[in-house]
Amino acid sequence: MDKSAKTFLFDLLDTPSPTGFELPGQRKWAAYAKQFADRVENDAYGTAWATIDGRSKKPRRVMIEAHADEIGFIVKHITKEGWLRIDRIGGSDTATARGRRLHLLGDKGVVHGIIGNTAIHLRRDGLSDEKAPKIHELYVDVGVSSAKEVGQLGLRVGHPAVYADAAEAFGKKRIVGRALDNRMGGFILTQVLANLHGAKKKPASTIIAVNAVQEEIGGHGARMAAHRLKPDVCVVLDVTHATETPGIDAAIHGEVKLGGGPSVTHGTCNHPNVVRRIMDCADRLKIPIQHESSSRYSGTDTDVIFEVREGIPSGLISLPLRYMHSVVEMADLGDVKQVIALLTEFVQSVTETDDFAVKL
Repeated sequence: MDKSAKTFLFDLLDTPSPTGFELPGQRKWAAYAKQFADRVENDAYGTAWATIDGRSKKPRRVMIEAHADEIGFIVKHITKEGWLRIDRIGGSDTATARGRRLHLLGDKGVVHGIIGNTAIHLRRDGLSDEKAPKIHELYVDVGVSSAKEVGQLGLRVGHPAVYADAAEAFGKKRIVGRALDNRMGGFILTQVLANLHGAKKKPASTIIAVNAVQEEIGGHGARMAAHRLKPDVCVVLDVTHATETPGIDAAIHGEVKLGGGPSVTHGTCNHPNVVRRIMDCADRLKIPIQHESSSRYSGTDTDVIFEVREGIPSGLISLPLRYMHSVVEMADLGDVKQVIALLTEFVQSVTETDDFAVKL
C-alpha cells in the first residue's frame, strides 16, 4: 500500500458516516476516486459511483459495490437535566456501549460525549447474572446540567453519533478500529479503480464502482443504484465474520480465518456462473479463497441487487473481519491485498461476449 492510499484509508475510516448521514465520508470517497475514473456521480441520497468506460463497441456493464455507512446512535430524547437518551443506528451493540466516548454530530460541529457507566459497586445485578443493558437504558453525558445547555452545544433530537475510537495499525499487517465494516470495502473499490487506471489499456467492459448508502438498515442505496445503473453483472464486496476466535461454533457459523484470503459465498442471491468466474479468477492468480454458504439470505447488499428489474447475476466476495460491530474490528492487510487483486482480475475478465444467465 503506497503512502497516498494509506493516508486515504485512515482518513476514510476516521470520518463519521453513520447510516443516513454518510455525506462527509462520501465526499472524501468521491474526491479520491475521481483521479482514477472517467467520471464520478451520485444520486439524491448520496450513493456515489465512479465509472471507467469500456473499450469494446458494446461493452458489458460491470458493477462492483460496497457500502459506505457505519453503525452508530441517534439522539432520541433530552431530559431536563441534560442527559441524552439514544437509539441505535443499525446493529450497534449495547453490550459494549457503556463507558465509551462518542462524537455527536451537531449543528455546531462535533460534541464530545460519554455513554454513562454506573460503577460496578452500585449496579443492581450481581457479577454472576449481569445482563447487557437495553438501548433505552443507556444515557449520554455531554458535560452539562440542563436541556438548555444541550441546545447551546448545537444538539437536538435527531442528531447522530459514532464512537470516538480511531483506526490504527495493529501488529505487522493488521488494522483495528471502528467502521472497517464496510469502509474497507469502499477503500478496496478505489484501489481496483487505481489498478484499472494504471493498466496499459482500458478494460473491455464499463466498470462502475458503487459506494452505497444505508446498507446497515436494509440495503436501500444499493437497490436504488442497481435500478438506475442497469448492470449486466455485479460483484458485491462486504465483510464477513472471522470465526476462529474462542467461543464461536463453526458448526453454526462456518469456518473463516483472518488472513486466510477472500471468502466467496454460495447459494441464494449468488449466481452460480458469477461465483464460478470469481473462483476461476482466484485460481489464475493463485489466491487462496475461503467458502461460505447462504441458506436463506446473505445479509449484504447482494440480497437487494440481484432481484432488481429482470434480475442481475450477482456474486459476493467478503473480507474476513474479527469483532464485527465493535470499536476493535480487525482486518488483515494481506486479505485486503488479495481482495483487490481478485476484484481487479474479475472485472478485467468480462468481455462483450460474456452472458452470465443460465441456459435451460
